[in-house]
Amino acid sequence: MKYKIGLDISGGDFAPEQIFNGALLARKEFADELVLIGVQEEIEGQIRKHNLDIKDFTIVHAPEKVGMGEPPATSVRKKKNSSIAIGMNLLREKKIDAFVSCGNTGAAVCGATLQVGLMEGVERPGIALVIPTKKGISLIVDVGANIDPKPIHLFQYGIMASVYSQMVLGKENPSIGLLNIGEEECKGPDYVRAVHKLFSATGVNFTGNLEAKDIFSGKCDCIVCDGFVGNVALKVSEGVAETMGKFLLDEIKRDFIGKIGLLLILKSLKRVKRLMDYSEYGGALLLGVDGIVIIGHGRSNAMAVKNAVKVAIQELKHNVNSEIKNSIDKTSNDPKVKQMLGELAL
Repeated sequence: MKYKIGLDISGGDFAPEQIFNGALLARKEFADELVLIGVQEEIEGQIRKHNLDIKDFTIVHAPEKVGMGEPPATSVRKKKNSSIAIGMNLLREKKIDAFVSCGNTGAAVCGATLQVGLMEGVERPGIALVIPTKKGISLIVDVGANIDPKPIHLFQYGIMASVYSQMVLGKENPSIGLLNIGEEECKGPDYVRAVHKLFSATGVNFTGNLEAKDIFSGKCDCIVCDGFVGNVALKVSEGVAETMGKFLLDEIKRDFIGKIGLLLILKSLKRVKRLMDYSEYGGALLLGVDGIVIIGHGRSNAMAVKNAVKVAIQELKHNVNSEIKNSIDKTSNDPKVKQMLGELAL
């Protein structure tokens, strides 16, 4: 089955060039149709630049752009003709099967929530990102959508992440860990302790609290946290990786022996760089939305865009949202969960 994937050509630090280049890579690798959403003149300019035929592309004109620093809610309401707003409308109207944007994350989350809507029973959407670990890959959610959550929000993030990990990442009975300042269940603020009680009351594979030092250890398959903590953890990790890489190369290049050693380990260094490169993992999933929305990194290059399209196609092929709906409905009607929610007054 072929899918229609809407791609926000105007979103991202390197738009439209890198986004369009990513679209070309996706066209070459996947048989699915891409719908290019953005300023028509800019898209046509990129097509001519590559000596391609405009008739071979599906273009939806979106004359307005949402800047990376614009207030999310305001931009979505005021800029009805932006690539994000139009893309979300197309998704709601089922004219595309998924929407990919590397633009303003807050605007994408806001647009998806207001225009596309949430799945029945889901309280808040969460951004889930695949990360490399010592034991393969894990999924962390939320990394920026919800910075002021209630316990039920984090609980549902774990349920949704578990479904995705099982169906798409191939994890059997995925384990769920709650990011906290310590492993003891008494640690953390009240709402985090409440989430711990919710997970403990159900039949999910809950491993308890997870400290930040274990995010990349592979200790659990799904890491649950609020959007503020998740976003900070993610960006600190990116910064540390970039800085340590620079420190390492600077030290290696200090003398002749180091430069010789660099030649010997160059292939290994390239493999490590690829393992840690966000572009290899594409975009982040916006879980909980009644449609497939993929949010790419603002600095996405062509490879990252292509892989973000791949993530959207994988989610569609596995019909993940249907199973997430079933799991949310099942847990919502679980007597233990209902009782716990009542006791916690959530």
